[in-house]
Amino acid sequence: MVESGYQIFLGICVLAGIYALLLGLFKREPSWVSVGAVSAVELVLVIQLIWSIVLVSGGAQAKGDTVEYFGYIITALLVPPASVFWAIIERSRWATVVMGIAGLTVAVMLVRMWQIWSGNVPNF
Repeated sequence: MVESGYQIFLGICVLAGIYALLLGLFKREPSWVSVGAVSAVELVLVIQLIWSIVLVSGGAQAKGDTVEYFGYIITALLVPPASVFWAIIERSRWATVVMGIAGLTVAVMLVRMWQIWSGNVPNF
């Protein structure tokens, strides 16, 4: 996981999450715009998965557990499609809020993936 890529991906996830969350709080029902924001999060995760596979196949390893790292990516890949599925079934403003929360959830998961990859785990 490259730090600059991590920071860009984290920014995209946070912005998409806040954007969809605000749309929902302003009583906007799911639209192509809100689904597009969550799709950007999914695209970021697919890029991250491919790049991680390339790095690991080239000999790089996470400073933490590499299997746990990939477990986080695979789990995170399920979050945005699940929120869009919710939006398809329930066409209310709350579905848009759920899509926003999905983007922010993936952002938190990216932070954890960075901690696993880099070994930068805070001591609380």
